[in-house]
Amino acid sequence: MVREGDKAVSLTLQEQQVIAAIQGDIPVTARPYADIAARLDMTQEHLLAILRDLVARGIIRRFGATLRHQKSGFEANVMVAWQVDATRIDQVGETMATFRAVSHCYRRDPTNEWPYNLYTMVHGRDEAACRSMTAEMAAKTGVVRYEMLFSRRELKKTSMQYFKAGA
Repeated sequence: MVREGDKAVSLTLQEQQVIAAIQGDIPVTARPYADIAARLDMTQEHLLAILRDLVARGIIRRFGATLRHQKSGFEANVMVAWQVDATRIDQVGETMATFRAVSHCYRRDPTNEWPYNLYTMVHGRDEAACRSMTAEMAAKTGVVRYEMLFSRRELKKTSMQYFKAGA
């Protein structure tokens, strides 16, 4: 059983198996969904149909990826908090997301103490490369107010576990 809004929803065994298969690390291959589907003895098309249905029903609301930047050859990364005019935030976000050095780009509500409403995670060879990329992003979008928050160490990243594999 899972919650869908105010009600409990039963999942089929196959839906539980699909959720168990995607809740951990996704294979880093040319066709990760095909690999997952093969492990579950189904076609990629069937797996994707189940995932789309779970999303449409609100069972899966977020599907994210974690970049382990140190293992990817990046020695530095910086979370950049941008203060963007609300009327331009979609356009600016779309532009910033096109930069290859950006792995994450998302909007958050600002507060009186922290007026930033758009965030990007920028990866580079070193801090100077991150600073240069951030300046290029600022120039391209015309956003001049931002804060750079450099990572000093990588914390353990884990995925939620809703079902055990083979459930």
